Amino acid sequence: MTDVTQRERFVRSLRGEKVDKVPVCAVTQTGTVDLMEACGAHWPEAHYDAEKMATLAIAGHEVAGLEAVRCPFDGTAIAQTLGCTIMEGTADAQPGVVDFPCKKIEDIKNISIPENFLESERIATILEATSIMRERVGEDVPVVAGMLGPAAISLALAGVRNYLMWSIREPEALGDLLEIGTEACTEYANGLFDSGADAVCMPDSEAGPDLVPPTFYESSVLPEHKKIASGTKGMMIAHMCGDATAILDLIPESGFEGISIEEKVDVGYAKEVIGDRACLIGNVSPVQVLLAGTPELVIEEAKTCIEKGVDILAPGCGLAPHTPLRNLKAFVSARDEYYQGIE
Repeated sequence: MTDVTQRERFVRSLRGEKVDKVPVCAVTQTGTVDLMEACGAHWPEAHYDAEKMATLAIAGHEVAGLEAVRCPFDGTAIAQTLGCTIMEGTADAQPGVVDFPCKKIEDIKNISIPENFLESERIATILEATSIMRERVGEDVPVVAGMLGPAAISLALAGVRNYLMWSIREPEALGDLLEIGTEACTEYANGLFDSGADAVCMPDSEAGPDLVPPTFYESSVLPEHKKIASGTKGMMIAHMCGDATAILDLIPESGFEGISIEEKVDVGYAKEVIGDRACLIGNVSPVQVLLAGTPELVIEEAKTCIEKGVDILAPGCGLAPHTPLRNLKAFVSARDEYYQGIE
């Protein structure tokens, strides 16, 4: 296995196969100011220009040493395409939803997947960026694409208040939104795979116990995740922000190959619960450690994650824009130091 490529190692890890060492990468947001300066592709343009998006994503690999390239750098593409209004973002802040179309239950009937969904401007840009990344990194480096999951899309379309209220009082209506999100996710993910992605990471933290009861995930969201897993033609990763401990046992039932967790979840416990049912990804703190910590702290925390059983070493969530490049390089070197120490 000495000649294994980074892509082969990543794919084998997601499939639960034996590898020489865990991959070290990010399956969530990778854009940082230091990387923008290094490659010349900056926000907000890199959110909307495929070439600049690909250039910034590849900088995470070529400049910082991360063993994957990943785009996009925000999660508003599907929401905007389905009717949300977004703010475009700034040089160091991502786009975000500022208004939503489902003010009341009756508005849900007006939400549908456009006939030319994959050709809509935001979606098409990300598909093109994915193709550019695949072409530029070749066959040796894994390409990861990201998209919001059905619960996150539903919250964006309905707003936080409606989402929380309907999850209790109008579960059937919210279920209609979830189904629309599932349809969008399935079509979009397959488009990303056709464009060259090796894996699609789907943040769906709005289904997690920090926001809704674990029973809501089991009854309403898990069935949608199963549909996505069975309806897509490549490897899927579920990402959960916050403390997902209460639903860790359920997430592998989705059929997703990978589960990405935040630092609020204990890695050792997560590995015990998930076992070999899915690839465990995480979970060095992107804020307290990678943003605000020293390289020495980064190395310590990263080695602890490997020791506790992660299958892919990654930040617990998206990188903060001002994460220092020195800490990203320390993150990668920690993996190498770990294996040098056990040889």
